[in-house]
Amino acid sequence: MAVYAVDWVDAFSDRAFGGNGCAVVHDAGALDAETCKRFVRETSLVECTFLEPSDVADIRIRYFIAPSEIPFAGHPTVASVASLLHREKVAEGDLTIETGAGVLPITVRRDGDAIVVRMTQAKPEFGALADPGEIALIYGLAQEDILGTPQVVSTGLGFTIAVISSHDALRRAKLNWELLQAYTAKNGIPDGQMHEPYLVTLSGATDAGRTFSRLLLGPPSPPEDPFTGSATGAAAAYLWHHGLIDQPTYVAEQGHWMGRPGAAKVKINGSRETPTSVEVEGAGYVLMSGDLRL
Repeated sequence: MAVYAVDWVDAFSDRAFGGNGCAVVHDAGALDAETCKRFVRETSLVECTFLEPSDVADIRIRYFIAPSEIPFAGHPTVASVASLLHREKVAEGDLTIETGAGVLPITVRRDGDAIVVRMTQAKPEFGALADPGEIALIYGLAQEDILGTPQVVSTGLGFTIAVISSHDALRRAKLNWELLQAYTAKNGIPDGQMHEPYLVTLSGATDAGRTFSRLLLGPPSPPEDPFTGSATGAAAAYLWHHGLIDQPTYVAEQGHWMGRPGAAKVKINGSRETPTSVEVEGAGYVLMSGDLRL
């Protein structure tokens, strides 16, 4: 029997039971993909990470959702780095991580009981445009509930970014999984990308927030993601590129309606025409630690 150290970290929160939970498994290079996916399903979390040595960075992080491995994810990055600092496997300051989206720079520091992680996500890539009426139909919304034209954007993981007109419309959104599957099949969403659209409003859940968002998920994942750090980066690039925000720095919020409030400080680098990167910063709180026995 092999034993692996595990930390359960609430990411994008500085306290217990906020933000988005992630189980971080250390020294996990021997685990195959099927075992990693089964572990995600066992936890009932959206994502878990598996850490191993890297030849090109300080650490390699593998990201898994219940059905597959994905190249990158935001809240699991915060959780993984917070876990590494918690276990004193890295020091405060700068480091690098190897991901499926490339080697990314990270800065980490302690802040009381929380650990603050700033990740610089990959250069934004702007992909296919989506029919606003089709996106609205998937969520039981009217076409006028969608502002502008949704677009696939990736800062390491691709999402269809859809701006929603109001919090009222965002509350009414309900995912029709069959319609989303049909949309995915028709548009040829590549494997390894999150095809569920990321729904963004241009007002926060609190006075501190500039945006508030939801990501509704299909099976076998939980029905909603409490905080989505990779989509936060993609949404920031979309909003800046299309002139929907006035400043390249703001606070993004998510999860409040689930009782798991989360927040990230966001900074977009580069011009509106060609943003070069997005920095997403959030806290991580190590909720519990233990052993995984396989």
